[in-house]
Amino acid sequence: MNLSFLPADMNWRCQSCGATLQPGMVELHYLGNVFRVELPVCPSCSAVLISEELATGRMLEIEQLLEDK
Repeated sequence: MNLSFLPADMNWRCQSCGATLQPGMVELHYLGNVFRVELPVCPSCSAVLISEELATGRMLEIEQLLEDK
């Protein structure tokens, strides 16, 4: 399953190299599970933006579900 967590405002720049972030598919790995997720990615250095809202919200919920298995 592919999920998309793109911010409403995609006017973000990479702090490392200054390039404008673009939507891109990335793989997130956790406890042997792999999730394909669309997130803002730097086309130059491949840095990925994971918003605080996503990290402390949906991702935390998924971590807790996986750890409870």
